[in-house]
Amino acid sequence: MLPLVGIVIVFAAVIGGYLMEHGNLSLLYQPAELVIIGGAAFGSFVIASPKKILIKTFKEILSVFKAKAATKQTYVDILLLMFELLSIVRRDGALAIENHVRKPNESNLFTKYPSILKNHHLCDFLCDNLKAFISGKIETMEFESMMDLDKDSQHGFDQVPSQAVGKVADSLPGLGIVAAVMGVVLTMGKIKEPPEILGASVGAALVGTFLGVLLCYGLVGPMSHNLEHQVREKESLLNVAKASLLGFSQGHHPAMAVEFARRAIPGQDRPTFEELEDALKAVRKK
Repeated sequence: MLPLVGIVIVFAAVIGGYLMEHGNLSLLYQPAELVIIGGAAFGSFVIASPKKILIKTFKEILSVFKAKAATKQTYVDILLLMFELLSIVRRDGALAIENHVRKPNESNLFTKYPSILKNHHLCDFLCDNLKAFISGKIETMEFESMMDLDKDSQHGFDQVPSQAVGKVADSLPGLGIVAAVMGVVLTMGKIKEPPEILGASVGAALVGTFLGVLLCYGLVGPMSHNLEHQVREKESLLNVAKASLLGFSQGHHPAMAVEFARRAIPGQDRPTFEELEDALKAVRKK
């Protein structure tokens, strides 16, 4: 919702300022310029991107308007789920959670935390690394390296859409100049026309430069930054899960392992020590 509000603000400010200077909106309506700039930008994007990148990027662009940011409760859910899983391992052995991690959608633990199940990246990361943990003895350093490899490979792939959209944004001012130059070429063909016609033709050509810069810095560029923030948030969630697994593999009690994980939660989403302690007490009573 907020991105839509931002788009409205950008165009309202630009058009509002133009009207304050008594500008004529009809002069900005140049569909041919949009076709040149938009079509060339899309074509260059298709040239630069393999099919799977195209599909992933379009899906991620939709997430700019649909995705919900992780909340403090999301992070608390990770901590509580990890506490319950690790407590079972400590009490009954690693094999006791095998069914939970192999079929999380059927697990009575995972289904208690739908925010985790809905996040496929996070759920897969947890389950895959817990499977590795219970499959046999693994040294702590090797386990950490495995989780880092998992996290880094996923992080690298998640960054591709934001980078692709960013490159399209970078190309828009240049494509705006292309549209403007084509408009100037058309104007030169009208050199014998009256000044009024020449002025309108030059103005239409300059709209191309205007549109290219506006779309770059007012729309497509910010979308790229939004996707970057989403990638950082996904990585943050994985870091929290990793911290709890690593703490437990080092021999810490489940409560201390999730305390390690709590310290990995950024900013205002981090619950206080007392909030986590109260949440763990509630879980223990159940």
